[in-house]
Amino acid sequence: MLDAVYETDFVGFSYGFRPGRGQHNALDALSVGITTKKVSWVLDADIRGFFDAIDHEWLMRFVEHRIADRRVLRHIKKWLNAGVLEDGEWRRATEGTPQGGSISPLLANLYLHYAYDLWVQSWRSRQARGEVIVVRYADDFLMGFQFQDDAERCLAELRERLSKFRLELHPDKTSLVEFGRYAAENRQQRGERKPATFDFLGFTHYCSTTRQGWFTIKRSTVQKRMRRKIADLKVELRRRLHAAVPDVGRWLGRVVRGHYNYYAVPFNSRCLAQFRHAVIGVWFRTLRRRSQRTTVTWQRMHRLAALWIPTPRIQHPHPRQRLRV
Repeated sequence: MLDAVYETDFVGFSYGFRPGRGQHNALDALSVGITTKKVSWVLDADIRGFFDAIDHEWLMRFVEHRIADRRVLRHIKKWLNAGVLEDGEWRRATEGTPQGGSISPLLANLYLHYAYDLWVQSWRSRQARGEVIVVRYADDFLMGFQFQDDAERCLAELRERLSKFRLELHPDKTSLVEFGRYAAENRQQRGERKPATFDFLGFTHYCSTTRQGWFTIKRSTVQKRMRRKIADLKVELRRRLHAAVPDVGRWLGRVVRGHYNYYAVPFNSRCLAQFRHAVIGVWFRTLRRRSQRTTVTWQRMHRLAALWIPTPRIQHPHPRQRLRV
C-alpha cells in the first residue's frame, strides 16, 4: 500500500528499491547523463552508516506528512521499535531501521526523499550556475557538475543539510573528481593525465574513446570486489574439498553465471575473463590438494572448465539503448 502511495512522489533520479528500477538502470542513467550533458566534475558521495543512523522522530514526521491513517502509523512505530537481538540479548533500537525488515528499504527511500532528493532537485534548478545531473541508489549517490564552484558549494551545503537530519557524509568514501568529456579535453590541453576514476555500484568508471574517436565512459569490475569474491570461493572450495567433482562443477557454474548476470556490461570483457581464469585457478589448486599423488593436470583442468565453467559474453545492452527503450 505504501509503495503505491510513494511511488507517485519519488523523483526520477531515485533508483534504489523501486519496482522496475534496478542497479543497471541507475548505471545507464549515470553513463548517459555524463556523456550527453556538460559534466566536468563528479561528486561521489556515501552516507556514513545510513541505515543505522535514520532518526525515528524525523522519519515519523515524514510519514505523517503523507499518511493519515493512525493504524498504519502505529504499525510502523512498532516495526521501528522492535529492537534487535544480539548474542541472545534483546536491545531497544532508538534509531535506524530494522535489519532485514521488509519495510526498511521503503522507509530508507522515504527518509532520503525528504532529506536529500527534494532539496537537491530545488538546488540544481535555483542555485546551480551550470548543468547538474543526479543519480541515487539507496544511500549511494552521484552528482555531475558543469562548474567546479557549483560542485564545491553544493558539497558544503549538502553537509549542512544532512546534519539537520542527523546524517553525515563518509569522509573516506566522499570525493570530488574531475571527470567527463570536457574534463578530459581540459586536462589534455593542460598537459595532464587522464581524469581520475570513481566507483559506483560495483563498477569502476573511467573516461575513454570509441574506435571512431568519440568520448565514452567505460566500466570495469571493481578489483577489490573481485578479489573478495575469489577469496570467498577459495574458502568454500576448501569446505567442499572431497565433494564429487561434478557437484562442485555445477555449483561453480551457477556462481560464475551469477557474476556474469551483473557484471557482463559492454567494455568489461577483460574483467570477466580475469574472473573466470581466477576461478579455474582456485579450483585447480583445490583439486590438487585432494591427494598427495594427484593426477590433476592443466590439460584435465581445461576439460573440466570447458564442461562446467561458462565462457563470458556481454549480456547487457549499451546504456543509451536500454535507457531509450
